[in-house]
Amino acid sequence: MAAQRMLLADGRLHLQHGPMDIVIGAEGDGQAVRQSHAAAWQRFRGLLDELVAELPALRAPMAGRCPVQGPVARRMWQAVRPYRAVYITPMAAVAGAVAQELVAFYQRPGVHRAWVNNGGDIALHLTASERFRVGLFADLDQWPRALATAGLAVDGVFDITHDSPVRGVATSGWKGRSFSLGIADSVTVLAATAAQADAAATLIGNAVDVAHPGIVRRPANTLRDDSDLGAIEVTVDVPALTPAQAQLALAAGRARALDLQHAGLIVSCVITCQGQATSTDDAAGRFVFLDGAPASDALQETETA
Repeated sequence: MAAQRMLLADGRLHLQHGPMDIVIGAEGDGQAVRQSHAAAWQRFRGLLDELVAELPALRAPMAGRCPVQGPVARRMWQAVRPYRAVYITPMAAVAGAVAQELVAFYQRPGVHRAWVNNGGDIALHLTASERFRVGLFADLDQWPRALATAGLAVDGVFDITHDSPVRGVATSGWKGRSFSLGIADSVTVLAATAAQADAAATLIGNAVDVAHPGIVRRPANTLRDDSDLGAIEVTVDVPALTPAQAQLALAAGRARALDLQHAGLIVSCVITCQGQATSTDDAAGRFVFLDGAPASDALQETETA
């Protein structure tokens, strides 16, 4: 099926091609926004084919020099390069890298702010005095019920201002559309770019774990034969944990997140597991847990890269 686009009733642009399902919002001068939408659409039309052409290299674990040529493929490779000591492929950053590619078309005079939401991984554009409030919906199992009720609420919000270094938000979790080695319901990362946030969320999500005989894992290639994880076992079921067990899992993930924060690879991280949560110290994009917070701007779902 060819790439498709639709202008939604509220002015957002919906782009879809194969696994890529993207919603873009932009505010500012009407002509500038329309020009940005047109440019983003032209870039999007050939993007999937461009990535598929380099898919074998993108699905291979990190080793040696960068083997890919396309700008998005190279961005994916660079985003996961800091984690090459563990098994990881550039596919861990694909959603964020695509969002980052498209948001560049909104960085023009007349567009005050824009967001590109690629399945929950978000790239941002902000001009002076502008801000975003990004909502976190932590438990994907509750998503259908939430959509069916009036007044969709989120579990918390990130406030991101123009002077913050954050321009990318991504979430990983074992219930998402891609696989995780860990048991987090959600690991939401704020970083300088969407590709960096995407890769880091995957790594931190893998670290959220606790010894429990009821956790079920299966080789990734038995669940999806084209998985870039091969025979590595990924989480398919997590039983109810005690509060102490959930806290141990969260502590493991937080330790990994702090390592990445100290290395300058992320700005902030929030991790949730079975109704409990933890976060890193954050001075640039503060997260606030809310009870029934209204969703606004860009909605951050629990999705993996």
